[in-house]
Order: sequence, then structure tokens, then C-alpha cells
Amino acid sequence: MAFGSFDSRHHQGPMAEINVVPLVDVMLVLLVVFIITAPLLTNAVKIDLPKAASSPNITKPEHIEIAIRADGSLYWSGERIDKQSLPARFAQEANKQPQPELHIRADRLTHYELVAQVMSAAAKSGLIRIGFVTDPAQ
Repeated sequence: MAFGSFDSRHHQGPMAEINVVPLVDVMLVLLVVFIITAPLLTNAVKIDLPKAASSPNITKPEHIEIAIRADGSLYWSGERIDKQSLPARFAQEANKQPQPELHIRADRLTHYELVAQVMSAAAKSGLIRIGFVTDPAQ
């Protein structure tokens, strides 16, 4: 089949069809490439996530319990204290061997900023075992 000729009597107009066969070939090759490489692109990081239901944790007697109420008042094992005395008490407890655990018990409506300040003061004083006390019934 001749596409063009030098004969001026049999002049045809330009060819207006699009040849889709090469486009389909390219699309099928791309589809196969994506099917092969798609499973390789998922990055799975294995982490140990906490369980949703909590069970009571039996702790050793060597622990400090800090209670934070919604109004901002702090309690050290049931005794009311002010925020300025926390770093000194934390430093005193951090020097003990073995180092006691810090259990933070906060009201639901307590601002996170206050909890973060208590945790920061404990970490700066050298306490490394800090945990939160939750209600297992909820």
C-alpha cells in the first residue's frame, strides 16, 4: 500500500486517522511495569503497638504517683504540692538506686500543657521510667 505518490491526478487528502496500536502497546508495557513494582513500594515498618484494652499493672512499691487535677493542682502520693517544688523532689528521687517509677495520673479535662511540663521536669531531673495511669474499665 502506497501512502503517497508523485502523481498529481490522484491526489488524496491528508490521512486523518490516529494509529492507536503503538499507544496501546506502550500502555500495556506501563501497566505490566506498575503491576510488578507496586508491591515493592509499600514500606512496612514493624512496630509493637499497645493494645486497646488495658489490664491492671501490678507495680513494685518503689514508685512515685503524681496526680494532676483539671484545675492544675498537683498531688505527690496524695500530698498537695506546688509546681515549683517538683524539680527538687524529682532530683532527689532520681538519685535513689534503684530508680523509682513515676506514675502520672491526670484528670480527663487536664490540659496537656501541664502534663507535658510535669514530664519535662521529671526528664530533666533524670527520671527515665515515666508512665501514665489509666482506668482499665473504660
